[in-house]
Amino acid sequence: MTLARQGALTLRIGYHLFPQTAGQELDDLRRFVSMTSPGEGDEWLRCNGAGENLTWSAADYEDFAQPRPYVENTASNELEQAVRLVRDHGWGFRLHATYDETIDRNLGVFEKVAADHGGGLGVPWFFDHAETVTERNLDRIAALGGAMSVQNRMLFQGGWFLDRYGPVKASAAPPIGAMFERGLTVAAGTDATRVASYNPWLSLAWLVGSPDFLGRRLRDPRHVVDRETALHMYTVASAALTGEADVKGTLRSGCYGDLAILSDDYFSVPEEQIAGIESLLTVVGGRVTYAAGDYSGMDEPPPPVSPAWSPVARFGGFWAPPHRHGYSQAEVLLDVAAAADEQRAWRQARGLFELAHTVAATDPCLEP
Repeated sequence: MTLARQGALTLRIGYHLFPQTAGQELDDLRRFVSMTSPGEGDEWLRCNGAGENLTWSAADYEDFAQPRPYVENTASNELEQAVRLVRDHGWGFRLHATYDETIDRNLGVFEKVAADHGGGLGVPWFFDHAETVTERNLDRIAALGGAMSVQNRMLFQGGWFLDRYGPVKASAAPPIGAMFERGLTVAAGTDATRVASYNPWLSLAWLVGSPDFLGRRLRDPRHVVDRETALHMYTVASAALTGEADVKGTLRSGCYGDLAILSDDYFSVPEEQIAGIESLLTVVGGRVTYAAGDYSGMDEPPPPVSPAWSPVARFGGFWAPPHRHGYSQAEVLLDVAAAADEQRAWRQARGLFELAHTVAATDPCLEP
């Protein structure tokens, strides 16, 4: 908000308001609907609605190394109150739901509310994630006018998911093809930064069928999309879910003239190189917000790294030469984390230190 007031934002932010404290979600939501409304703001910072959670009791989580969490029986009543509150104030919402069991319970709540309002919720809404959603529940989502937003978490956690749920479920996690078959709007993202990298090219590579980080192609071809569809999910569909399709998602008259010149042609580069694509020049709102390569020096100097101990000040990516591509940035960032004293002790105790030590020793940004 401070950067927005100063006119210093370098990307456009649309936010959803998320009750942060278990037990006072309804109080938070009442406060939210009294202080702003969806669409309020400007082209740089605007409110989109509520979520990704409405109540903590109704939420699951995404750690596939752990068993699916049990959602308490009280969750439905609490979620119903929250949905009625935001719906009655015209607020759309997004809802985190990794597992079909959670989605099934949530849909029961939505159908109950919709029955009181002519069969629909009357506001835009969508599920995030939905790795194990069933086709039966996709039918229910479509009937209620919902949409989907999927992320590339299986790129990072596919091995854990495979070990816990088996190859059949892993082949349709999430079932993107089944979503499109029902005419649903399906957007794409990263679930960054807590869960995954914010790098969109990792996600686009995964959407078109690139293997996970262990080199496995887990998904059935039915749930893999072509490059144009993947880009549509990231742009046009995402703008539709935030209510900004009239100004975002396409380059045409009346829309924002935001654009990037890329290091490679996304549509022709070999699949294995998609993840390494980067912007060489980014223009947002008529300002050059990032420049590299032949365009170096055209952008404004970046502010100092804050906090000063952040790995981005050291790992040789966006802030320091040599210029790196997506995968190598991520690899070196992991090496920096592994060099921390606590991480070093943890890795030494498990016989993992030698690998990290060898990689770090070959990188000029790191001291062995």
